[in-house]
Amino acid sequence: MRISRVKTLATFGLLSLSLASCAPPAAKEGWNYDGFKQWHPHSGQAAIGKAGTQCFFCEIKDMDSDGDGVMDKLDKCPGTSKGLAVDAKGCPRDSDGDGVSDDMDNCPGTPPGAVVNQVGCPTAAAATVDNDADGVIDSQDNCPGTPTGAQVNSSGCWVLENLHFDSSKAVIKPVDFPLLDSALKVLTNNPDLNVEIQGHTDSSGNLKSNRKLSEDRARAVKKYLVDKGISSKRIAIIGYGPDKPIADNATVQGRAMNRRVQLDPLK
Repeated sequence: MRISRVKTLATFGLLSLSLASCAPPAAKEGWNYDGFKQWHPHSGQAAIGKAGTQCFFCEIKDMDSDGDGVMDKLDKCPGTSKGLAVDAKGCPRDSDGDGVSDDMDNCPGTPPGAVVNQVGCPTAAAATVDNDADGVIDSQDNCPGTPTGAQVNSSGCWVLENLHFDSSKAVIKPVDFPLLDSALKVLTNNPDLNVEIQGHTDSSGNLKSNRKLSEDRARAVKKYLVDKGISSKRIAIIGYGPDKPIADNATVQGRAMNRRVQLDPLK
């Protein structure tokens, strides 16, 4: 807080208004006036208005009254509870974007587009809603908006499951041609659809090698689709390596789920 002392600001009848060089009391009193905090040097409201009585003001600078890390002048949600995580505006965060702030959300991590109640949990009506008709209800769908005909996993994401790559190799085997042809059919039936082919690995082995391997496998899938007539301009590729797991790498089953090639429609 910066304190300034200047001459009397104004006089209204018997009440004079001054900027003071002393700090206001800890207890909140009075009101804010254009960036200044008002308080009264005498106790009680009865003293205000008596002859010779002054109201004092301190200029408020760089104050964070609720201790949320956002200065009062920028804080759109003053008075947040101590320790509550807030956004840049000083308002409680909504990490899953469901419209219910984290401090009120009893079901954190709901997928995008899920219909929730006032405490952030999927509503009973939402229990059967499947807007993209992929067989995974919206409240459990981590990849909403997949195109018709796309083969999705239990999380609703378009994944080419069980591609039979040899260890540390990126060569597509004939046994997987039907699986790739199913993706080819979706792209052919949706000529305006562009996709990002994502390669993923588990956490075993060297990080740098895994990222390169995942990109090589994504590139191999792209080559197959382009060779079948899909424009290369419609397909982007990226190798994430182990950076985006969808299951626990500590288990055999989890590592198998994480080794995947995923297609993500580009908006």
